[in-house]
Amino acid sequence: MSAPHSEQASGRSRGPGRPRQDDISDRVLDAVLALIDADTPVTVNAVVARSGVSRAALYRRWATLPKLVAAALDRGRSPIELPEGGSALETLERIAPQPGDDVLAGYSEARLRQRLRLGLADHAVQREYWESHVSRRRAPVTAELERGRRSGEIRADIDPEIVQDLLAGMYYYQVVVRGEQLQSPEVIARCRAATTLIREAIENRAPRPDRAPHRQR
Repeated sequence: MSAPHSEQASGRSRGPGRPRQDDISDRVLDAVLALIDADTPVTVNAVVARSGVSRAALYRRWATLPKLVAAALDRGRSPIELPEGGSALETLERIAPQPGDDVLAGYSEARLRQRLRLGLADHAVQREYWESHVSRRRAPVTAELERGRRSGEIRADIDPEIVQDLLAGMYYYQVVVRGEQLQSPEVIARCRAATTLIREAIENRAPRPDRAPHRQR
């Protein structure tokens, strides 16, 4: 088992004014990811030994091991930033990756595959990752879809959560079932086409009161 690493060994030093608690969190998350990358079981003892952080300090930040593992696996993920202006359906199309885009926004595909593997192997980690990270990250898109429903742009019977499951599911299917690389132009084109299908399915095509045809008298 590796000895606790020091700030010098990790190549980082705590700058002046940097909160010590952030430094401790970084060391713990670094240790968890190092264990995962080494295909070593993540246990509290292993994390304490590798990070040099006490069990008490660890549990003050993460009440359970699944919470800690989920936090480490989410490291590097960026929040969803919605473009300003336009309708909800236009936003749906605009957030779909274009060819050449970084689909995971700096989060490596290797880490994504590790997360899927660990989540499938440990239901507690999978649920914690969903509740603490994925469900929160989806909130802006949910709000945008709700805005579309309120305005009458999106059908009233559409559930935004189901729409998001469909949108995310098409990307996961490429990785898990088809064995594709998410950066592949073919995958991006396929997912953009699927996004268009979803958009067309949820669009409210009934006449809207604010767009009723003008009657001549």
